Amino acid sequence: MFASRIALVLAGGIGLFGSAPASAQFFLKPANLESGRVTGAEPGMTGPALPGATAAELRAALAWNLRAALNVAALQCQFEPTLLSVDNYNSLIKDHAIELRDSYAVLEKYFERAYKNKKQGQLELDKYGTRIYSGFSTVQGQLSFCQTAAAIGHDAVFVKPGKFGDLAQDRIKELRASLGPWGEQYRPSGYIVTGMYGVKMPPFGNDKCWKKGQYQVKKCGPLLID
Repeated sequence: MFASRIALVLAGGIGLFGSAPASAQFFLKPANLESGRVTGAEPGMTGPALPGATAAELRAALAWNLRAALNVAALQCQFEPTLLSVDNYNSLIKDHAIELRDSYAVLEKYFERAYKNKKQGQLELDKYGTRIYSGFSTVQGQLSFCQTAAAIGHDAVFVKPGKFGDLAQDRIKELRASLGPWGEQYRPSGYIVTGMYGVKMPPFGNDKCWKKGQYQVKKCGPLLID
């Protein structure tokens, strides 16, 4: 009987939250972070600035930034398996291997040119890569970052080969914005959660509240609303 009572409560909980979008693992209403296409010349879009970089070099840098960000997400967002952060990252690395290889080669040439020395250029490229990774590490914005990265990672799986850089130009600004401390947008002033998933748990151990497996509202009050 106790198990049937739990099932009843879970069914009620599904009714409450069934209208939430499937992508809303963390928020009833996520922040709208869509922010438009960039070239890479905008401040902060390539991580550390790349003075004198050509349009092709900036595009390569954006592609490498997006790859790094989704790699960070694959490592940091495994606490929510339904995001598929690891699976999508592994797929995009395979599907876009040629473009990612070429993007790295473009960056190598940029750093060689910028530092007039192949050895020094490689050292600075390594530092650049490390700074990119650290730039996508977040604590306060982990939920919004993981959710945004999951959506972009999903799209990356379906982008045609050779178009990963275009995806980076379209979505990197949104991804960087997600690193901020975004919270619930349905009630921005504060969303108070009570009990399990906002549900006030009924008195399972009180037999007077139950009759033939049915909760008695008249005797014990509303089942789900606090």
